Amino acid sequence: MYGSQFVRSAKVAPTLAALLLFVAAASAQTVTALYTYPQDSRGYTGISATSKMSQGRDGNLYSTIIDDGPLAAGEAYRITPSGVFNTVYAFCQQPKCADGAQPKGGLILGLDGNLYGTTAVGGVNNTGVGTVFQLTPSGTLTKVYDFTSGTDGGYPSFGLLQAADGNFYGVNSDVYAGDFGLAYKLTPKPTPPWPIKVLGDFNAADGSVPNLFTQGADGNFYGSTYLGGTHCAHGCGVVYKMTAAGKLSVLHDFQAYPIDGLVPVGILAEGLDGDFYGTTYQGGANNYGSIFKTSPTGAFTELWSFDPTPTKVDGNNPYAGLTLGSDGNFYGATVHGGSMGAGALYRITPAGKLTVLYSFCPTRSCTTGFSPITSLVQHTNGKFYGITSGNSLGGSYFYSLDVGLGPFISPMTRFGKAGGTVEILGTGLLGASGVTFGTGSATSFTIVSDTYMTAVIPSSGTVGNITVSTSSGTLSSIRPFKILPVVKSFTPTIGPPGTVVTITGTSFLGATKVTIGGVACTFAVNSDTQITATVATLAKTGKIAVTTPGGVATSAASFTVN
Repeated sequence: MYGSQFVRSAKVAPTLAALLLFVAAASAQTVTALYTYPQDSRGYTGISATSKMSQGRDGNLYSTIIDDGPLAAGEAYRITPSGVFNTVYAFCQQPKCADGAQPKGGLILGLDGNLYGTTAVGGVNNTGVGTVFQLTPSGTLTKVYDFTSGTDGGYPSFGLLQAADGNFYGVNSDVYAGDFGLAYKLTPKPTPPWPIKVLGDFNAADGSVPNLFTQGADGNFYGSTYLGGTHCAHGCGVVYKMTAAGKLSVLHDFQAYPIDGLVPVGILAEGLDGDFYGTTYQGGANNYGSIFKTSPTGAFTELWSFDPTPTKVDGNNPYAGLTLGSDGNFYGATVHGGSMGAGALYRITPAGKLTVLYSFCPTRSCTTGFSPITSLVQHTNGKFYGITSGNSLGGSYFYSLDVGLGPFISPMTRFGKAGGTVEILGTGLLGASGVTFGTGSATSFTIVSDTYMTAVIPSSGTVGNITVSTSSGTLSSIRPFKILPVVKSFTPTIGPPGTVVTITGTSFLGATKVTIGGVACTFAVNSDTQITATVATLAKTGKIAVTTPGGVATSAASFTVN
């Protein structure tokens, strides 16, 4: 899906005005090359635009290389924030490699502390169309699924998403005639293979060649497709929404230059406003790519069109998606453009104000590489990290971008119930003295290391940011944490309209609605664990549902209206 046809050398002589703009933009931040990836005989390093980099519990970053490594079939690796590189697992050549080969999609950290990813080829089925694997940080690999090239597809370019329900989700591209890509769900179990369920099966009109989606605060999945839709010869791409049951709907159908974008790339980023932000490789007002946002209901806004002219030098052709920073802004990279024509790093506000942060240079003398190819990842130390592409003109670099943002904490999930345990990544956690969920203090917490801890969600917690008090200050999560309500029981279980029903459960504070059989009723929140509701005149027999800022809780049993 992403190929070298989009990576072209740019030899642009910067004007004096462009250079002055570059110096002014670069003065507020620092880009540092930390590691140079080995090159093959062609000058390439096997870095894919879809190679997601994730922070582990140990504070290191983990990802994959497609076709490098000790066995020349790709590798999973660990790299410290200072740039110390170690191979964690070496994949082998086909047909020997039953575990898979060419891991394009990078790695994610699972809730169990292990790393998860996919291979684009290899495995045991047919000629080997890819696998899903689990990898311990110490290097033990377990294959959990072999794609068959049947209804489950194959040849995955992206890695995985672990959703709030604990299941793993992914996308596959074309395998057989008439297939335009699909989404799937894998349910973990102790012994492989894991059961798979195909969710969304794209049909071209609703998109083709899907990029991996993200899960929104509403529990639905939001993503884009590289092609498809109803415009252009093969479709200009779409933004889509997918329910947990796999129902697909198009939120925006791209029309291309000069109306809007073309070829949306990367994973969408959800903003603090609940909208979803992304990039297109081409299109926009100047046909050099764009930045857009869409609401969960499909209200679309083009925020920025890249412009390579000397008076702009804002970069062009973003190759990967955006990253939400701890300051609420978005950070990204373009493979071309900038003041020196070799790519740029930028920041854009949710309102659409773009600032060039750094411009790369296209010669061997440039010590930070050129053409940044992967999405940035923000470490909990506050710095961003990314990778430049490599070819015969220079190597591929692992670099850091420091824009002056301080440390923060990153919960492994955005949802939870009172009494549940939340895993928290951070920096400087040793000696932490307290954890809060909104306005409620954690029931208990355990400091495992300086970069990892766990905390138990209190029944008195409220929707809000998680904070950790440390010796050097208070660290906060970027996003609010939602404490999901729970309806445990109610009494009486039968009665006529006007009956006062006592509902017990957890996390009721701030409740905004109570229904019995789908009919709203008057209610009073007595405490975090109790609500009294009056059965409405038109009430029907059915389950009781309580809506709070954290979500909706539904009773297991029904109340009978007599």
